[in-house]
Amino acid sequence: MASPKQQRIDPKTVAPKSSTNSAKKSGRPGGRPPKAPKIAKATARDWISGARIQTLPLAFAPVALGTAAAYVLPHEEDGAGWHWLRALLCLIVAVSLQIGVNFANDYSDGVRGTDKNRVGPRRLTGSGAARPRTVITVAFVWFGIAAVAGLIIVIRSGHWWMLAVGALAIIAAYFYTGGKRPYGYLGLGEVFVFIFFGLVATAGTTYVLADTVTLESWLAAVAVGLFAVATLMVNNIRDIDQDKVAGKRTLAVMMGNVPSRVFYVVAMLVPFGILGVFTLLYVNAFLVYFVLLVALPACVIVLTAKSAAELILALRLTGMTALLFGLGLASAVAF
Repeated sequence: MASPKQQRIDPKTVAPKSSTNSAKKSGRPGGRPPKAPKIAKATARDWISGARIQTLPLAFAPVALGTAAAYVLPHEEDGAGWHWLRALLCLIVAVSLQIGVNFANDYSDGVRGTDKNRVGPRRLTGSGAARPRTVITVAFVWFGIAAVAGLIIVIRSGHWWMLAVGALAIIAAYFYTGGKRPYGYLGLGEVFVFIFFGLVATAGTTYVLADTVTLESWLAAVAVGLFAVATLMVNNIRDIDQDKVAGKRTLAVMMGNVPSRVFYVVAMLVPFGILGVFTLLYVNAFLVYFVLLVALPACVIVLTAKSAAELILALRLTGMTALLFGLGLASAVAF
């Protein structure tokens, strides 16, 4: 029989020590599971990584080529009438869209759970390092910067119909992996990057600067667009297994491992075939063939890679190829 002291104790008022302590330490009922890893909050380095700097050559190369194609057209020798501000604004639009689509992709894949089992660098949303709302807000900030720069271009050039092109570019950037039926999950990502980071970015830059689009601009647009396709393809080759599990049907998933690798090599080498046309028109264009010293190792790595680390290296070499090709050919054309 319980003593009077024991009878006065109400069991409902006594909380288990272990549960209380755990709740205080973890900040949630029941405490953190013993084996659950603690997620570090995103640092400045993580946000820079989230911008995916290795993809920015896809923004620089087309603007450089489009600018060079416009620069060789007749203009006043003292530089009057040459639209350097418009060229800079075109670069801001391209870079901002590229960074914006990278953060939007991080957000969309993260909330869908697509990045849950990824093998590459950690993503802000998928890893839990940053709140989804914060990531998508950052994406729209970059889209906003692109929109403002684009609006200034339209006002200065007077081509008001280009507002529709800019709006379409931002919409396409978001719905690559955003929305209920993202086209990036339907094997159409490569089509998007070819059109917007190849044709539109290059030919659009030339048109903004010269009110026309030349043969050189269209050829350069196809070349740099193929580098953009190759960049996306090697990234998706790395994630084939994880994308299959997540239900993300990229072109790499649809084509399969080996055909995707061959497709990558074709996309990387065709621009050097297009370069042959430029060698007939510009005396120094042949020097751009030295970029094959970067492109060919990337192709070999993709054809033989057995690990994610190798494909990440190939991704960096692909970006370097696009940048060197774009800047090198732009210099050969303009000077």
